[in-house]
Amino acid sequence: MTEYIQAWQCIGCGRIEAPQPCIGVCKDRKVFFIGRDEHERALADAAALREQLAKAQAKLQRFTLAKPNPGQWERSWTALQAELREALALLDAGKPPATG
Repeated sequence: MTEYIQAWQCIGCGRIEAPQPCIGVCKDRKVFFIGRDEHERALADAAALREQLAKAQAKLQRFTLAKPNPGQWERSWTALQAELREALALLDAGKPPATG
């Protein structure tokens, strides 16, 4: 489970503050934050991509293990091509849209 730090952000200048006990060595430095919704959306996208990759890997694994029966190489090759097209479609589904 992801833990979040609750902080206060100024709606004018964007300053972030999270009160903590100071030990006397504080310095301001630039940090980057994203909102919780954006973070959770990115986690969900990453999980979906991992699932797509796992499905594609399973299909590609069959290709590495394939051994056609004598006289059946063409039929086996055609079937493997169809499975590889499915694997490529799975991978294409996870691509970000082209920009430009």
